[in-house]
Amino acid sequence: MTERRARGPRKPHTARVVRSERLTPRMQRVVLGGEGLAAFTAGTWTDHYVKLLIPVEGVGYPEPFDMERIRAEFPPEQWPVTRTYTVRAWDAELHELTLDFVVHGDEGLAGPWAVRARPGDVVRFMGPGGGYAPDAGADWHLLAGDESALPAVAAALEALPEGAEVRAFVEVAGPEEEQRIASDAEVVWLHRGDRPVGEALVEAVRALEFPLGRVHAFVHGEAGFVKELRRLLRIEHQIPREDLSVSGYWRMGHNEDGWQSTKREWAAQVEVEQESATA
Repeated sequence: MTERRARGPRKPHTARVVRSERLTPRMQRVVLGGEGLAAFTAGTWTDHYVKLLIPVEGVGYPEPFDMERIRAEFPPEQWPVTRTYTVRAWDAELHELTLDFVVHGDEGLAGPWAVRARPGDVVRFMGPGGGYAPDAGADWHLLAGDESALPAVAAALEALPEGAEVRAFVEVAGPEEEQRIASDAEVVWLHRGDRPVGEALVEAVRALEFPLGRVHAFVHGEAGFVKELRRLLRIEHQIPREDLSVSGYWRMGHNEDGWQSTKREWAAQVEVEQESATA
């Protein structure tokens, strides 16, 4: 996933919650809208993402909202907390932005926030960023991810033309977490149960008989299995780096702050290790 950074101070988008609904026991959907999204655009990539600015409970921020002012006048522990989420859908006519959140009860920050979201609530966020969309010139497409990657996998499947050659694998906790996707492509839903995250995904992709021709692959989710699948694709299947979109959205045992602070170094180390093996 490639992050595109604007130069100079960036002004956040301001939206309001239009509706919120529980899709599955562990997935909450929040739809944002309002006049503040008049200048927002998305659609170039199917892995578009935004960075939500979640306010610290009990802290009020001056209007107009200005992150530079907040950083200058408030102690760091009162700054809004940033959490990154993939755009599930963007309706350019209605100016509605759909985000899906994995929920683990009261655990974490963004999931509980999404569950509490009510129509009219103000939401601020930065973005969008992004870097992947299915390559129309590829002979076939491989999509693999866990719940965190499901919005991007679903968006990619819905962007592909009817009849496109696709192998799609999504690992979720159980059958109750499967979702309906508006695509004619078959999705292999892998039910994790008590197994470690990503174990079923690695097994499924390793067992896959690869179709002939050039593949364009998207592999995202927990960093541990992402690393294993990158090795499989780059070293064993000799897929060129430019035909891969591979990234750890999260890492077991780390919150987003901790993961983002080490992700770049981790990714560089993985690339050095695995690229040297292909030399």
